[in-house]
Order: sequence, then C-alpha cells, then structure tokens
Amino acid sequence: MTTYRAGRKWRPATIGRIAAAVLLLVLAGAVVPTPAAGARAVEGLAACSTDPATPKRRLRAMWVASVANIDWPSKTGLSVSAQQAEFRSWLDLAAQKNMNAVVVQIRPTADSFWPSPYEPWSQWLTGTQGVNPGYDPLAFMVSEAHARNLEFHAWFNPYRIANHDDPTRLAATHPARQNPGWRFAYGGKLYYNPGIPAVRDFIEDAVMDAVTRYDLDGVHLDDYFYPYPVSGQTIPDASTYAQHGAGFGSIHDWRRNNVNLLVKELDQLIHTAKSWVSFGVSPFGIWRNSTTDPLGSRTSGMQSYDAIYADTRLWAKQGWVDYIAPQIYWHIGYSVADYEVLTAWWSAVVKDTDVQLLIGQAAYRAGASGEDPAWQRPGELTDHLYSNRQHPEITGDIFFSAKDVRANRISGVSRLVADHYSRPALIPVHGTSAAPSSPSITSATRVSNGVSLSWQHGGSDSPTSYAIYRVDGTPAMDPCSFADARNLLETTRGTSFTDTTAAATGTYTYYVTALERLQRESAPSTGQVVTGTGPFSVVVDNGDAGFTAGSAWGTSSFSSQRNGADYRFADPVAASDLAWFRADIPSAGSYRVEVWYPANSGYNSSTPFVVATGGGNQIVNVDQRINGGQWRGLGTFALPAGSRNVVGVSRWTSTGGYVIADAVRITKL
Repeated sequence: MTTYRAGRKWRPATIGRIAAAVLLLVLAGAVVPTPAAGARAVEGLAACSTDPATPKRRLRAMWVASVANIDWPSKTGLSVSAQQAEFRSWLDLAAQKNMNAVVVQIRPTADSFWPSPYEPWSQWLTGTQGVNPGYDPLAFMVSEAHARNLEFHAWFNPYRIANHDDPTRLAATHPARQNPGWRFAYGGKLYYNPGIPAVRDFIEDAVMDAVTRYDLDGVHLDDYFYPYPVSGQTIPDASTYAQHGAGFGSIHDWRRNNVNLLVKELDQLIHTAKSWVSFGVSPFGIWRNSTTDPLGSRTSGMQSYDAIYADTRLWAKQGWVDYIAPQIYWHIGYSVADYEVLTAWWSAVVKDTDVQLLIGQAAYRAGASGEDPAWQRPGELTDHLYSNRQHPEITGDIFFSAKDVRANRISGVSRLVADHYSRPALIPVHGTSAAPSSPSITSATRVSNGVSLSWQHGGSDSPTSYAIYRVDGTPAMDPCSFADARNLLETTRGTSFTDTTAAATGTYTYYVTALERLQRESAPSTGQVVTGTGPFSVVVDNGDAGFTAGSAWGTSSFSSQRNGADYRFADPVAASDLAWFRADIPSAGSYRVEVWYPANSGYNSSTPFVVATGGGNQIVNVDQRINGGQWRGLGTFALPAGSRNVVGVSRWTSTGGYVIADAVRITKL
C-alpha cells in the first residue's frame, strides 16, 4: 500500500449554493467604497435580472472515449505527432462550443494512458498492451487542456479488464494475469472481482497514482460496476461471497456494499491527497423504478441498484461524490424512461445536499440512423437543456461522445450551442475556500485586430484562472453586470487577452476577476475604459456567433465566391423561416446595409432580405443569380441602438432556386 493511505480522513462538506451567494455579496461589497453604497449594491444584486440563456456558471463537457478507439486516438499505432494533433483538435472543438471541461478516458481496460507503476500501457495507444507510446499522454493532455482553460477530468473504468475473456491476450505483466484469483470471466469479458478487498485496494492505488502525480481537476467513474446482466449467466463470485460476505443478508447486499466501499474510499483518498479535485460518477440513468421502490422514479427500465449493484442514490445522499452525472440517454416523452421524469427525480435526490447534478446527454443518438423518431428532431437535444432550466439543482451537462459533438448530425449540436452556449460560462463552485484578491488591469489598448488587455495579480494568493468582462460604454460599475455571462468574454490561465470582437468604433469598459482552484471568484478589478475610433462598421458572417438559422438551412462551401469558410442555403417555402444576422448597433442613426452572397444560376432570383429598422421591417428582394462574391448594398436604414437581429434572409419567395445567407456589413453614416 502507498503512503497516502495513512491517516484517511473525511473531507469537509461542501457548501456550493451558499458559497455562490456569498460570492455575490463579496462581489457587491468589494466594488463600492462606502457602507451605504455597499448596501444599495447588495440590494440591487438581489434584484438583478439574469438571462437563463447566458448562465454565469455551468459545467459543459464532452466525453473523449479511448476504449476501442471510439474518439481518441482514432486508431492504434499513430505517430506521437498525429496522436497529439488529434487530441488538440478535440480540445479546440470543446473551446469552440464554449465548453469548459473535457472528461477523458485514461484507464479504459485496466491499463493506462500514463506510465503507471501498477498497470501496463493501454493497447488503444499502440495496438499492443504494454508498449510505450513514446511520450506521456496524460501529462500532454492535461497541459493542453489547461492551456485552453479547460478542466481535465480523468475518466477511469474501475473493474473492466478486457472486452474478451482470454487472459493470455493480456500483457505478461498485467496484474490480472499475475493474480488469476482477482478476476472472473462473464459475458465474454474479463472483470476484476469487486468482492476481494485486495482488488479494491489495488484499483484505488492505480487511480491515486494519477491523482498524486498529475494536475487533474477531476476523477470520473463511468457506469460500469458489476457487469451488466447477460441472460442465462451468473456472476461467478459465490466462493468470494462465502469468504468475505459474513454479516450480509444476501449476496446482492454484499455486492452493493463492495461498490459502496470503492466509491466511499476513493472519495476520502482523493480529497485527503488533493482537496480541490472533484470526484464524480456517471451512472446508468435509473436507480430504481417506483413500482419496485417508492423512492424510485416513475420509470420501467433496468434498475442499476439491482442489476449492476450501484446504489447511486445513497452516494448522493451520503455526499460520497462531488457531482453525479446520470446518463439520461432517453428522449422527452419516452414511456419507459422519460427524460423530464428522470431529471426531476435526480434533482430531488441532490436537493439540500452538497452534490452537484450534471446530466449525461446522448449526442450519439441525435440524428443517428435507426434511432427513435424523436431523435430525428433537430430540437431534441436543445429541448433537454430548456427543460433543465426548470431545475436549479442541475449545474451542467456532459455529452457522449466527442465524435458525435463534431458530427453535429441534423444540426442538433449547433442548435443547442446557439440556444444555450452562446457565451462562455464559469465552472460551478465546489468545496470550501476563500475567494482570491482582485487583479488589476495594467494595459488596455486598441490594436489592429481589437483591444489588447494585460493584468497582474498583486495578492499573496495564487489564482488558477481569470475571467474577462466587457460592458458597453462607460457606465458606473454595477454588480448586476456580473450576475450572468452576458458580459463575459473569455476565461484564461494567462495574464493577457485580445478582444477580437471589439468594434473599431465601440467604447467599452473592461473588468477582470480572478478564480482559484475551487472556482471562487474575486471582486472585479477597477474598470478600464477603451474608446472607439473611426466610423462604426461591422461584418457578421454566417459562421459567427451572431448568426442563427433553423434546421432547414444547409451549409455549403461549394462556391469560391463565398465569404468565409462556408455559406447557408435553403429551399424557398411559403413560410418566412428567417436566417438572422445579429449585430450590436452602438447608437441610433442612419446605417448603410450591404450583403455578400455567392451567385449561381440555380440560386433564387428574388431572395427577400429583411432589415429590422426602428420603424419596422423593410424587405429588399435580391437576385442571387448575379453579382455574387462582392458587397451589394440594400440601402440606407434608420436603425435603433442595441444588440439585436438586424438583417434576416427569408425563405418566403415564389421564385425557385436556393436562397442564400452568407454575410452582412453594417456601416454608420
């Protein structure tokens, strides 16, 4: 046994919701100079109006699965540079979608993605178990994730040894081969026997080796505990029960206790070694059905309590996990296991505990061939997150898996991102700690591509990351500006940032806050004002965050006349179904509006462009068969100030051919 086992102790109970409220009070109190003003700020903060579409804190993550090369590496035997390039692309995808964490499988089949003294190198790296890949993947992955300020949660499968039942195919040094009494075969696979105390100690040691040696943000267990049932087969652990099951009324209670001990002891070990590391489990979505147990959910599916001996409700009630992320991989209205029934049930389970609730989302089902018709609806995933807003206990989502996030079938993921991930979000607060002191902005200057900011942190504490906020104009500091993410630009582990979204004519006030390992946030820095220069002009491309369109709008890069990487197209119909270009208009006045589109003889001869003016919508019809690949003026319009949809492209036209939405340019006169 390793030395960290000595003196195990329970970690302090977390106070996430209380701490979040305290943070807001500190934020308000720290930014006003007098008690009277401070009181007003606190009162104002309580009345802050927040937008549920731009929450301040959510954990947003995707699973990156390594077993069977599901996500990464895409195949075995890739060169070091190819493996690393692939992984960077997954992180870039997560950052592009405004996610803030990745959950990466580093112990898929009782082997490892780091030089573990306990288990051999994973076969999913080189194709042969035990062969060194030529670098330390875990050190690389953690470093690259943190460079993008993504939390890295290390995903461990506790008991699975192999997806086959032939121990001779394991590396000669594999502990399961050297200790045949530790394993059993079931359903064509090999598993460690959870009922053997030495096995539990060994698994904990293997996990803790990664925890103590690497800068992990989280430890994550999946849903595989005892094997999922196989018809006609019995788990071969009767002799183990006879040896270790004294005091239990049944083998089933004993099996559940074996898993309980693993979860409880890992919780203790992790937080004794590193109090800031989150410990979470992503179980099967159903604990028990209410027809079996009155405490269960109104469902009729497999019960993890009985089938795989995972008493997940107990873990949450006892606080043995920091977060629980049930895999609710069913659609809204599914009779066996309704998504909304289960999110409500799990919300009730964690209510009044310190355990955070994340939802495991089935990105792999959206638009996939052979799935239920409900999963062919482009809005199914986004509707899940709309439903989540009814439950304040839900603090985020994890999507399975990375390749399905990238595939974006039926535009299900892009629609979800547009509806819910339009702004960055901070990680939810966990654990107990003090907020760091405020940073100070040392430089805020206009540069060719935006506004360059630098800051420093003069306190004795050491923040992990920083959040950058931008408020339009030069208003007095208002705590409500920080109550949600509407003004949050970015988070970073560096001390500089360039705001490339800043309009040349815009006047802005910037603030920076500091965050520590448990995600408590400092009061904001003193605001720094950057004034605008030159005439206001903004270009909004269909690939920008300011563009939105329904599922009927396809994406193409066919024409070389396009603006940017691609453009959007749709068939004409007797319905508007507008694709909108949103812009932040700095002040009311006259603006020239221009559009860019690729031209083609097969495109529409009378595409309706809708300009939302101060006096109502005005429509300009454009022949998109000609004059493409350049800016074409729609006219001069009186536009009100504010961030809103300014130019739309309608599908409601009586002429044939695709209507095209590519880019718009708006310039103040």
